[in-house]
Amino acid sequence: MKVLSVASEVYPLIKTGGLADVAGALPAALSAHGVDMRVLLPGYQQVMAKLRNPVPHARFDDLLDVRATILASVLDGVDYLVLDAPELFDRKGGPYTDADNADHPDNWLRFAALCRAAANIAEGALEDWTPDIVHAHDWQAGLTPVYMKQGPAAAMPTVMTIHNIAFQGQFGPDIFPKLDLPAPVFSMDGIEYYGDVSFLKGGLQMATAITTVSPTYAQEIRTSAFGMGLEGLINARSDSLHGIVNGIDTDVWDPSSDPFIAASYSLAKPKKRQTNRKALADCFKFPDSDKPVFTVVSRLTWQKGIDVLTELADDIVAMGARLAVLGSGDQTLETALQAAAERHPDDVGLVLGYNETLSHLMQAGGDMILVPSRFEPCGLTQLYGLRYGNVPVVARTGGLADTIIDANEAALAAEVATGFQFSPVSPDALRQALRRAIRAFGEPKVWERLQNRGMKADVSWDRSALSYANLYAELLVPMSEKP
Repeated sequence: MKVLSVASEVYPLIKTGGLADVAGALPAALSAHGVDMRVLLPGYQQVMAKLRNPVPHARFDDLLDVRATILASVLDGVDYLVLDAPELFDRKGGPYTDADNADHPDNWLRFAALCRAAANIAEGALEDWTPDIVHAHDWQAGLTPVYMKQGPAAAMPTVMTIHNIAFQGQFGPDIFPKLDLPAPVFSMDGIEYYGDVSFLKGGLQMATAITTVSPTYAQEIRTSAFGMGLEGLINARSDSLHGIVNGIDTDVWDPSSDPFIAASYSLAKPKKRQTNRKALADCFKFPDSDKPVFTVVSRLTWQKGIDVLTELADDIVAMGARLAVLGSGDQTLETALQAAAERHPDDVGLVLGYNETLSHLMQAGGDMILVPSRFEPCGLTQLYGLRYGNVPVVARTGGLADTIIDANEAALAAEVATGFQFSPVSPDALRQALRRAIRAFGEPKVWERLQNRGMKADVSWDRSALSYANLYAELLVPMSEKP
């Protein structure tokens, strides 16, 4: 079974968030289930610099009026297909923004070209490989099923995965004539969305199957509270909707061999975890102490519930705990956390930006990983926490609800609890969850069992990959053979 995966970012070539982790981990995980997955992504400067022996496989003289080449390269056993279009991708900044953090004004063209290239591959543009299925990720790949429906690959099954429905790829109607799509596609049954163009809506409308990254989120996006205006379409297509929880790369995230942490440890040999705890305290310039440390690795935004967290920074210190934060985002939230760190330099620490090395140490040296998101399609941070014995404290939403079992009395008695849930995302509910976590931390046997259950949990891609492989296989069964 051959599958083309289309994504705007793929770890380890380029990463800004969880999408890259998922797109990067799926190919290897699926190979164990007989799936030959190749990954198409844009040729950003950062990507081109990491390619090994790239080989041109197809040239397009007029890809939406842009010259482009598909380069093939293998890295760590994964087959990458890179869209080398210097006019679109050879520029400074990140995948979506320039050096000043402003959106590239031609993002619509950059990612439409990626989708058009994916459709070309589905139509046989590569001489030696043509997929059986195309799997598109998020709005940046959303036009892929749309382009495919207009040409020779119209019957090929497609999967559209929503990693976060809040990001919809919405642009003004003036771009439609430049997309090289038939006029009827700009309609309610196509990519038109309240007079604009929506890449994500187009993908959801025309894909054979829709997936999102947890069962709970799949149900949440059917409601007006979480559907971001697309709940009507999602409900209309509910028979094609599947929720598949993400896994994590357990080779990259493995405390027994992690090169980014101060000392290796494992479930069988946990003592060196204390070395990481000390290293994390040193990093944030905290004095030596046995106080429990809440860690946060997150975008600092309203969606992530960081506004509620900032309200409780003083409370955390008053409870006899510490707070260590790694992230960046809204300036008002950054400023509020900086002020808390200045008020409590021995107990509150903030590192602005993203640092891969520190993100690993935050898991290895923290006691609780705090994820107070208002909505969270899946979340990976809490899975890293389980793997590293950094007990999750999470909002009861999306994938957080699916992956963490609350340490209530019944779950503790049944020996199944792995963390702490709270709802709603409010100061009072979060404060209560923090108190419960601190109380459990003060009972060493209870805490050890919580950590151990988390570290034993299967958070790998194995189960998720099997779910995707089964979905692909189902899509390839001819309608005439289905019961």
